[in-house]
Amino acid sequence: MDDINLHYRFLNWRRRIREIREVRAVRFQERYKRMLKDGDTLSYQGNSDEVGCYVAPRPLSKGNCYFEVTIMDTGVRGTIAVGLVPQYYKLDHQPGWLPHSIAYHADDGKLYNGNTVGQQFGPKCNRGDRIGCGIHLESFDAGLTTVFFTKNGKELLEYTGKGKGIMDVGLAQARRPLSTRSHYFEVEIVDAGEKCYIALGLARRDYPKNRHPGWSRGSVAYHADDGKIFHGSGVGDPFGPRCFEGDIMGCGIMFPRDYILDSEDDSDDEDYFEVRPKQRRVQNVLYLNDEDEEEDGEEMEQEHEGRKVMVFFTRNGKIIGKREAVVPTGGFYPTIGMLSSGEKVKVDLHPLSG
Repeated sequence: MDDINLHYRFLNWRRRIREIREVRAVRFQERYKRMLKDGDTLSYQGNSDEVGCYVAPRPLSKGNCYFEVTIMDTGVRGTIAVGLVPQYYKLDHQPGWLPHSIAYHADDGKLYNGNTVGQQFGPKCNRGDRIGCGIHLESFDAGLTTVFFTKNGKELLEYTGKGKGIMDVGLAQARRPLSTRSHYFEVEIVDAGEKCYIALGLARRDYPKNRHPGWSRGSVAYHADDGKIFHGSGVGDPFGPRCFEGDIMGCGIMFPRDYILDSEDDSDDEDYFEVRPKQRRVQNVLYLNDEDEEEDGEEMEQEHEGRKVMVFFTRNGKIIGKREAVVPTGGFYPTIGMLSSGEKVKVDLHPLSG
């Protein structure tokens, strides 16, 4: 950990609203050991076999639910850990090593969850990378929440279902629909898993959680395993090339110049990354539907009247095809499906924002 420099900053996903309980909250003091703090820069000051640790003065909360660390220098080994710990955590241990702590480690890309043995989780991080850590707000009041991590603003999705049948679909959906201000998103296949049953596309807000994108009405999707496009049907049409590990799949909408979506508003884009977990299916998701599964023979889905738009798909930055589709009431939401063991993708909802 020699000569490691970190630049950290807390980011509010919502506009700062000082709640009464925050005003009354106890103000903790920051704690650190073998660290030099200069403004918002931390530098490691110990020997290479000694842990240096910094604990911020405030816990994450509803008004401050996410933070990021920018790696300015990895030092000799780059053994940098970013995560969450209890207030009086032992400062001679890396975050994630002791109970009630969790951390993402930059040098090996592993997740450490209260144990000195980590699990493979994501890519390694180097100089210039930003590591983010946050909590899900939906379950915060219940005293139990899910922690997620990002690299350079992208969140990692990992399929954790059984992959034994079509009912084992893992589905993730963005909090907001595509709009004229944010009309495109991308997914990078980190691991194709056993069969690369990865689907990328758009779906209505109440899309059934046990269906791959494209299989049911109100959705359209490009499937990586066979290169087919599925448009509201379980039968796909030949569309483009198959996708493999390392490929980047993209989906967007070509909106008419006079198009206005009812749900467009002036809310901060930071709400895009608010998340909600779904049982046993997908870890670290953007949003997962909570509606009941679609039952056989039940017409849950209604064809919505709406304007037609041109949906397009890309592979590694090149447009591979287009399909005209009717926008459901409320808009088309970025949606990702996975269905075989070991599949992992990185999601970027704002790839064109720079």
